[in-house]
Amino acid sequence: MTTDSREPDRNPPAPLTRRAFLGRTGAGAALLAGGLVAGETFAGVPAGARTAPAGVDPADLDPLALLKKMLAYDTQNPGEGGVTLPHARMLKSVWESAGVSAEIIPTPKQDNVHLIARIEGTTAAPPLLLLGHSDVVPVERSKWSVDPFAGVVRNGEIYGRGALDMKGANAAFVSALLRHLAEGARFDRDIIVLTDCDEESGPYGSRWLAERHWDKVNAGMVLTEGGWFLARRDGRTPMLITVTRQDKVYFNLDLVADGTATHSSKPGPGSAVARLSRAVTVLDGWLAPVTLTPVTREYFAALARATDDAAFRRAIELMLAARTQAARERAAAVVVKRSSYPWLHRALLRTTHAFVIEDAGYKENVIPSTATLRINCRGVPGGQRPREFLAQVRRLLDGRDVAVRLVGDAGESEEDALKRLDETFARPPSSIDTPLFAAIKDAAGKTYPDAVFAPALFEAGTSLYPWTSRGIPGYGVYPYVLDNDQLVSMHGNDERITVDALRQGTEFMYRLFDRFRVR
Repeated sequence: MTTDSREPDRNPPAPLTRRAFLGRTGAGAALLAGGLVAGETFAGVPAGARTAPAGVDPADLDPLALLKKMLAYDTQNPGEGGVTLPHARMLKSVWESAGVSAEIIPTPKQDNVHLIARIEGTTAAPPLLLLGHSDVVPVERSKWSVDPFAGVVRNGEIYGRGALDMKGANAAFVSALLRHLAEGARFDRDIIVLTDCDEESGPYGSRWLAERHWDKVNAGMVLTEGGWFLARRDGRTPMLITVTRQDKVYFNLDLVADGTATHSSKPGPGSAVARLSRAVTVLDGWLAPVTLTPVTREYFAALARATDDAAFRRAIELMLAARTQAARERAAAVVVKRSSYPWLHRALLRTTHAFVIEDAGYKENVIPSTATLRINCRGVPGGQRPREFLAQVRRLLDGRDVAVRLVGDAGESEEDALKRLDETFARPPSSIDTPLFAAIKDAAGKTYPDAVFAPALFEAGTSLYPWTSRGIPGYGVYPYVLDNDQLVSMHGNDERITVDALRQGTEFMYRLFDRFRVR
């Protein structure tokens, strides 16, 4: 997942060594293992009780089988775009077998493509667009316990790069729609399913597509990745079901330290690497101030209602009621400490800063004259402005011989970049008064009746910018219940979700789409 405004289109990370494409081609017919078997149920309906349209593989009605298909395609994106054509061809064949027209949109990069499927509706109502990316971040194969492209199921969990982000969500979206189509459903509007290619960074993502093919993706409402379905402490029971209506504001800072370049046999006190390291130590022990907005207040109030931990609930209540910044900080520290999802909840409370790319030196017998560190930052819209955060970091590092630079677009001044970020910061959250939001809320209540539902802020970002920047409401869900270990595996090693949660999430999506079905 990337960001609402700029991440898909600029500032890619330094290229990594990308494994060669696996060579899997065609529709992946050999990858159907793990689908429905005799007597197995999907969403509570016996497999034998469902009839697919002529030509539709019944396994595609099962999200696990479809997810295994998707995971088998190596769509790693090291920063300049992924190889998504074989995956798109497979998914195109799935749509066409269901009688749905689908189109592959090539980009200037070879084998880097978008796929657009359109289910025609019965009226001219503005379409509903589902936005799901097919590219995934690279893997460190030696640190995985399984093949990240084999769709291994172990102890009730399916492992694979993209299982959570976001091929799992794509499988739930598509399987739920195919189930409706298998039942002969018609919808009250067109449903567009866009599987984009460069969400995880690269020049040809949704912004590029919208600029060139807006007629194909113009919609009235958009649903993509986002809101978390959080489990109770047992890791399975649904506690809080959220839909995100706003992303955090993405920006980068560079720390740059200069020193004396000389032979490595004669080290002196002016090391650029050492100066940079001392600055990192300062920032590593620092947190930006807690800021609460109407969106995050509503989220934490819902979390207080959802939890069965009385001390956690009380800490949230104290944080929300705090009249001073000091009291808010004290309560927030307890909230994070008591939370079963501490990294998530710390991120929702403040601007975050993460050390992501370091660059220094080029030869082992030369002490480098410059050392640079990229810091990825995510600000809370309506909270601390990026320009305020930048000023605060500069004050913290004042006198340490380290420059703090805001990373802007090519040829953009710092003030121009800050003005652009101010505009993103000020963009309001998507309205909750839409048919899509109502459908999400209704589906949550029916699928997870004992959990609390709430709109939320997404701590990361998505490819929604081409739509939200035009005032089109956009929302996000990852439609499966997760525990903290699974959530942290996102973009990490042994990425996984539970099979049961995937199936229940597909039922959630089926009920969501049911709100648009013509009776």
